[in-house]
Amino acid sequence: MAEAKKPKHVTPDKPTWLPKPLRYLWHQWVKPIGFAVVIVCTFKSAIADWNDVPTGSMEPTIQPGDRIGVNKLAYDLKVPFTLWRFATWDQPRSGEIVILFSPQDGTRLVKRIVAEPGDLLEVRKNLLYRNGEPLTYDPLSTEQAADLAALVPDGYRLLTENLADHPHPVMLSRTQHSPKASFGPVRVPEDHYFVMGDNRDHSLDSRFFGFVPRKAIVGRAIGIAFSLDRDHYYRPRWDRFAKSMQ
Repeated sequence: MAEAKKPKHVTPDKPTWLPKPLRYLWHQWVKPIGFAVVIVCTFKSAIADWNDVPTGSMEPTIQPGDRIGVNKLAYDLKVPFTLWRFATWDQPRSGEIVILFSPQDGTRLVKRIVAEPGDLLEVRKNLLYRNGEPLTYDPLSTEQAADLAALVPDGYRLLTENLADHPHPVMLSRTQHSPKASFGPVRVPEDHYFVMGDNRDHSLDSRFFGFVPRKAIVGRAIGIAFSLDRDHYYRPRWDRFAKSMQ
């Protein structure tokens, strides 16, 4: 008489130890939602993300309450949820706005690169000198001045800073000067960068926490997705939705 075959073990697709209503929830809701969360979080970690800006250190370019888009594939491909890189195809450049982790305490910051590895940088009364040469500073155009007039507090002046291929406005206080308004000169070491905020008198940047390692730069800002005015009950600033940045 032939020996009866043992039934194959079948792994249930839902935990049998749960009561039937909970098994239904697990199968119909928990697993699909959990899978979607993992996919979204992986996408945000390695490909694209957005970043809230709670302070005014990048004014007038970025306002408190702006939500900026971040291209995490601008320079390299990282292992999700880490700073380890699979591949690198570009490097951050002077003038670009980047998202980074502060070398001081790991806080996620948004700053502008003002000097690259090997550059000699000096700050004199909030104006930059690179490799012994001063950057040029111009008045804002009439269009820029009108666009930013409502965003700039009294007691500040705006200038266009011509940094590499990224001319952009910077904001300088007439009275409340930063203790680091004059700084350096310093030589940027290999594989490091010097970053600053466009609001030169109210920015915690490389003048205070030092050079930023390349591995701490996680992506490049690509524009303002949307903006909410925190001083007026989070009213949308419609004119800043889908706005590009210099």
